Amino acid sequence: MSLTNELIQQKLTDKFGDKLIDWAQPYGMLTFTAPKELNLKVLQFLYDDPELMFQFLTDLQAVHYPDNKGAELAVVYHLHNLTDNIRLRFKIFTDINNPDVYSATALFAAANFMERETYDFFGVNFTGHPNLIRILNVDEMDYFPMRKEFPLEDQSRVDKDDEMFGRG
Repeated sequence: MSLTNELIQQKLTDKFGDKLIDWAQPYGMLTFTAPKELNLKVLQFLYDDPELMFQFLTDLQAVHYPDNKGAELAVVYHLHNLTDNIRLRFKIFTDINNPDVYSATALFAAANFMERETYDFFGVNFTGHPNLIRILNVDEMDYFPMRKEFPLEDQSRVDKDDEMFGRG
């Protein structure tokens, strides 16, 4: 039997029940949301199940939703079943004031750098990570630059003034 989004969703629903929500298939990619306490259990199930075999972590990143009070940060996992060439996405949400999420480095070695980058730019604290330190920004940085609380451009730059472009 061929692996389909419907079969994947059915197996996940059988295992986790109504704890998994927001099922969708944008552009044919199965997408759902899990509670942050279940992220490792969902990852382990998707990895170990002999039919599912999602054993390749394609990407892991965060998204900041400042208007989503109590769940401002989303951690997004993209997994790939290389045998059947099927991908899926699942998200977990966490409070920006307590951004602790279990690390996936024990299951996926590739999660090491992805989690460090996500910590570096969004401040997600991956509990159990072997070396959660900044990877691209300087160690002295005391903020997380990809959060939407920071402006996209430096407001003090004078080379962006209208006078410089003949509009002033």
